[in-house]
Amino acid sequence: MNIDQVLQVLSVSQKKPLTPLQELVLRLSWEGKTYNHMAAEIHYGAQSIREVASQLWQVLSKIFEEPISKANFRHTLEVRALTKVQQQQIEKHATITVPTLEFPSGPVMLSSRFYIPRPPIEEFAYREITEPGCVIRIKGSSQMGKSSLMLRIINYAASVGYRSVNLDFQQADSTVFGNLDKFLRWFCANISSKLELESRLDEYWDEDIGSKVSCTNYFQRYLLKHLTCPLVLALKEVNRVFEYPAIAQEFLPLLRSWHEQAKQTENWQKLRLLVVYSTEIYIPLKLNQSPFNIGLPLKLPAFTIKQVQDLAQRHGLDWKDGKEAKQLMSMVGGHPYLVRLALYHISQEKVTLKQLLQQAATESGIYNDHLRRLLAALQEEPDLAAAVKKLIAAQDIKLESMLAYKLESLGLVKLEYDRAKFSCELYRLYCESANLHKMVGNRE
Repeated sequence: MNIDQVLQVLSVSQKKPLTPLQELVLRLSWEGKTYNHMAAEIHYGAQSIREVASQLWQVLSKIFEEPISKANFRHTLEVRALTKVQQQQIEKHATITVPTLEFPSGPVMLSSRFYIPRPPIEEFAYREITEPGCVIRIKGSSQMGKSSLMLRIINYAASVGYRSVNLDFQQADSTVFGNLDKFLRWFCANISSKLELESRLDEYWDEDIGSKVSCTNYFQRYLLKHLTCPLVLALKEVNRVFEYPAIAQEFLPLLRSWHEQAKQTENWQKLRLLVVYSTEIYIPLKLNQSPFNIGLPLKLPAFTIKQVQDLAQRHGLDWKDGKEAKQLMSMVGGHPYLVRLALYHISQEKVTLKQLLQQAATESGIYNDHLRRLLAALQEEPDLAAAVKKLIAAQDIKLESMLAYKLESLGLVKLEYDRAKFSCELYRLYCESANLHKMVGNRE
């Protein structure tokens, strides 16, 4: 038997389906992972995992009528074949059970079996977040898994007793970015609210010393002073701040100054910054002012073929020989969202891989909504459309920095040194078929 067959036997033998945690514990046990390793990977306490596993070993021992433990789990069951009764039960169960899969949308839930770790990124992040005054920078284009990783870092921090605040700059009204004072007051008020502390801005704000010093005092003398444990401040979509150079040129150096104060002041050591953004910063900052050349940088890579195969297996697909995974990756690369969306539809038997690839860049394909959002972004900025049109003709070009960063943020291109190319075949095919000429107008 393989692990999928073991899970099927267990599912049909019980009166209720396996929970995502139970399935993960069994899969990782099959791979030989320790309970402590599982705790770090799936973000549950090791003791809780041991308790879940203990119950599973008891159930399996009863089903197979011999002692099953973590130590002999794979060794004992891998040499067994399914009995005729078990095969019949599985077939019967399959005919009456429609697998329920979560639709790929937003961050991957903590309890989901569809989160694919990208070693050693998670391990580095969990280690770094325990360092006083640390800064972790998570960079990746749209839908590459930044928020999913952020959730797991926050969850790990919570497991070691830290508080956390998740602040998404996309939620800020455009009026907030009107001037630095208004922005920093919004920033402090939101963090106070999320920590369930009374906002006391007027007590600490002094126009004579300026907004940045007032904000710093508010953090040091009020927010951090009232905390007895470290605080993880997760700043999401920081690239929104990049769009307002007057704000960014003041706010970003402020974050760096807080990191540097942690080397001298105990209160600031409580603050752990988690900065999430889509592109490199494209406004001028001195090297000693930028928060983007300090701390631990984590750039999210595309999935490897083994990771695509792993995710396919978790969707109940037998892609072990790698043929199907290579075919899918020839179209979408290892883009996590595009891969997972394909596996969702294939596993639900809504489309075959062959049909999916044939229709991928068309309006009838599963990626239509995703591609139309990219097209809308190009329509809003004709300069971007013009750059993409040049890329279609040349396949590999040098772009002006601002255009390159924006296209990389969208995920349309990947940058190699000073050259830009389409990040996957899907985007090249779609952009070739889209009517970019009308968007570009007379700019050429």
